[in-house]
Amino acid sequence: MITVKENLGIDYLQAQELLEKYISNKNTRLHSIETEAIMRKLAKHFGENEEEWGIIGLLHDIDWDLTKENTIEHCRKSIEILKNAGATSFLIEAVISHGYGNNLCGAPQDKQRKTTLQYCLASAETVTGLIIAASLMQPERSVLNLKLESLKKKFKDKKFAANCNRDVILECEKTGVPLDDFLKLSLESLQEISDKLA
Repeated sequence: MITVKENLGIDYLQAQELLEKYISNKNTRLHSIETEAIMRKLAKHFGENEEEWGIIGLLHDIDWDLTKENTIEHCRKSIEILKNAGATSFLIEAVISHGYGNNLCGAPQDKQRKTTLQYCLASAETVTGLIIAASLMQPERSVLNLKLESLKKKFKDKKFAANCNRDVILECEKTGVPLDDFLKLSLESLQEISDKLA
């Protein structure tokens, strides 16, 4: 089996160091941790390397603090940051793939997501916004109190968390995971790390 270091060029400790170095915004950091958790759960579901998928989730927005005022640079700066850290082309492509098709960022617009990993990352990082927004509607404002049925209703209500692209979340189905199962798995992932989200 190929190790994380061989396939990605960096290990989990290095990924955490990059997060510390480049992401100071609390919300961006939480979003990265949330995406990591969902990606680890998806990796387990597919029998893939959980640490590898977790690192990809953790680093997918590594340049956001640097580019949020000029989003066309988003993903472009990630390439530079990750290359300098010793990342492989596999890791770099995986990270920037969540920007494919989004003309507001600098990811190549002539590319489309085509692997299970790429679909999972795009769906995972997008659904975090929906779950957190739905959690904040709970009396205790906690993900622990959010029920799956409530989350499903929020998904169907296009006016709720309108910036969460439902079409991107639905890309989970291109991996063979039905939407309801994906929402369940994603919600459970964040409930399991609720102590980190407080």
